[in-house]
Amino acid sequence: MLRIADLAPFTNRSPVASNDGRHLFIAARGTASPERRKVTPERSEPNPKMKLKNWGNRPWTIDFRAKTQPLPETVDFAVVGGGFTGLSAAAWLKRLAPDKSVVLLEAETFGSGASGYTGGMALAESAAGNLPGLGDVLSGYQKTLAELRVEGDLHLPGVYELGRTTPLKNSPIRWSDSGELCAVNEVAGGTIDPGKIVAGLAAAAERAGVHLFEHANVERCEFQAPLQLHTPLGILRATQVLFATNAFSLELTGWTQRTESCFTLAVATEHLTDSTLQEIGLDAGKPFYTVDLPYLWGRLLGKQVIFGSGLVHFSDWREMYSLNVERGAAAEGFARLENRIRNLHPKLQGVAFTHRWGGPISISEGWIPIFERHPESANAIVLGGYSGHGVAQSVYLGAWAAEALLGKRALPNWKHLRQK
Repeated sequence: MLRIADLAPFTNRSPVASNDGRHLFIAARGTASPERRKVTPERSEPNPKMKLKNWGNRPWTIDFRAKTQPLPETVDFAVVGGGFTGLSAAAWLKRLAPDKSVVLLEAETFGSGASGYTGGMALAESAAGNLPGLGDVLSGYQKTLAELRVEGDLHLPGVYELGRTTPLKNSPIRWSDSGELCAVNEVAGGTIDPGKIVAGLAAAAERAGVHLFEHANVERCEFQAPLQLHTPLGILRATQVLFATNAFSLELTGWTQRTESCFTLAVATEHLTDSTLQEIGLDAGKPFYTVDLPYLWGRLLGKQVIFGSGLVHFSDWREMYSLNVERGAAAEGFARLENRIRNLHPKLQGVAFTHRWGGPISISEGWIPIFERHPESANAIVLGGYSGHGVAQSVYLGAWAAEALLGKRALPNWKHLRQK
């Protein structure tokens, strides 16, 4: 995939991976301009009941809802954010320290952000490559899911990297897309069912004894001892906190000048015949992404093919709450993507699309995840900004964050890499 070192040929815009491994166009080095990222810290968090968003019809469901219960006054650990990162961290905390109290606070419902709207491609490295001390992400991901008893249709057949030069001798893919697009390499990775993973992690956290709360938006935090989290359900006092809100609540995490929150697009075709899948080169079931431009990623979902490309920018992350994929830049992006897919191969001409959706992506400087202590408190950790590689990495690092909160493992030292 394209790395930071690959940016030299691109003067204005460069690709970056979305939260399932796809590379999309953002400002060089994966950062937004100060104007684009500017937010107003004084603005309150949006009222979850006032949301008007329409992110489309994703092809999976999340079959888990938190039980209604009173919010405790105090807790040992609070986790803010109910996606892959927060759910895995909360479940792992209770697994390692069953005598400690853990509360997870989600602003909407579990998987309402990037985790529930991803394309579900699991890759081995960060968007910036293999970071110092990162370790084996896919192996750690499988271990965490297995120990938490989470079933999510994890399938790791390998992933094709596609390009327009030096194709593999026996490339099964030969498409017309600004030149002949073929497989040029194969890397480790595969696919999941995001809905099953979110629901499975939530169920694992519940089984372990985590107190789960949906519609519990953290409106602000007082960084004192203990930390005080203000929610519509009341004030929660926590000895330690993990902020895992990713593309949202940038004021809480202190990321208003460190990340850009964007929105990625994906579509799913109608069911295709076995012969069609064979002729377009996808009968082996391997997902793919391009290593040059224009960017395209995809995977199978049964007999359907999911394709993704495109990015919607915001001047303020809160605009995602009112985004409607049937209008404006998102609708235009879907039209371009579908036209492009129909021209890839004669067998795709006239193909129909059953699902159109999109989801958030948090792009960090240098595409390096942010995994460090909160600038306002040594008793809080911030984790996210995966720049598109969050499917496996989020769960893997979520478990790592739990170990760090318990003093069992040091945080990585990746901050200096962004300063180079």
